[in-house]
Amino acid sequence: MGTAACGLPVSSATSVELLSGGARTFDVIFDCIRQARDHVHLEYYIFEPDTIGTALRDLLIERAREGVTVRLLLDALGSKRIGRKFMAPMREAGIQVALFHDTRIGRRLRPVINYRTHRKIVVCDGRIGFTGGVNITDEEDARIRPDAYHDVHLRIEGSAVRWLQTTFIEDWTYATGEPLRHVHKAIDSMFPRVEAEEGVGDIPVQIVTSGPDSALEAIHRIQVDAIHAAEQRAWLTTPYFVPTEPALMALTSAALRGVDVRLMVPRRSDSLVVSAAARSYYDELIAAGVKIWEYKARMLHSKTLVVDDSCAMIGTANFDNRSFRLNFEVSAVIYGPALTGALVAQFQTDLRNASPVRANRRQTFPRRLGEASARLFSPLL
Repeated sequence: MGTAACGLPVSSATSVELLSGGARTFDVIFDCIRQARDHVHLEYYIFEPDTIGTALRDLLIERAREGVTVRLLLDALGSKRIGRKFMAPMREAGIQVALFHDTRIGRRLRPVINYRTHRKIVVCDGRIGFTGGVNITDEEDARIRPDAYHDVHLRIEGSAVRWLQTTFIEDWTYATGEPLRHVHKAIDSMFPRVEAEEGVGDIPVQIVTSGPDSALEAIHRIQVDAIHAAEQRAWLTTPYFVPTEPALMALTSAALRGVDVRLMVPRRSDSLVVSAAARSYYDELIAAGVKIWEYKARMLHSKTLVVDDSCAMIGTANFDNRSFRLNFEVSAVIYGPALTGALVAQFQTDLRNASPVRANRRQTFPRRLGEASARLFSPLL
């Protein structure tokens, strides 16, 4: 179904590694960039000109001066604080920088609030790729900010990386208007013969993409389908929980047939309206048997789903209408037990910093009214 919905087939990886926390994620990504020999491709929704953003910029400049081709694609709205002064040293070093859906007046006549690239992609030499929830910002690094977001990311090595590469190149071509033939000479280096040189990996991985350019809503469909297929468990972590009717039905139906359905959301997200809307679904979920926890230590930003021991998903998409229908998103689906154990362990670790939501919650009338009002805006959140 994933292949039919987004056009990308199931591939394989020689290794997949769950990276817990922005600090660990940045360390691994920076190390991979240092070892790149041909090219580094990066696509981000948020890239801030702060400590971590400046460190990454300077590393990319260093590698570009050493002959590595660097392309950086940033969402114009999510990375709006990146200005010409910050980018100038990159351009001088030969780094190619592009903005996705430029928001400046007169540059394009199309909606700029919606239709953002929410994707986080790094590809080094076409062999190692990264995706997940971590943006380039100090808000993700606990070494810099004690209140940093709690997040996870994924490192993939093997032939499945070619589909992250394909996604990046399509986005780059769309954003820049640069015909693919302009990068044709580099195609062999962008898509190395991983299978021939290193052997086919034994971990089935499917890169799934979705966005407003397709009405098939691939990530939405594959998550709903996976929950419907669950037999033992379906554990979902998301910072923004505003489910569609099919998604809500999938969760409650799974719980009603005896599946261990668990949901973890932040106690307080960075949007009061979204938090209120999420809580408006609690009573219905709990009545069906869904167990809900609110992560209280910090802002929870992880976006994962683990189903039985057969399917694990990690990516950029939240469990809401905006990610399912309005943003350009990407997720990695790992079939089999290669990642499910790590995600189960991560979920259980996170429970130590979470509080269960009880049935028959005591709420004041103003709170109930606020949640009900926020739910009216669910299709827009």
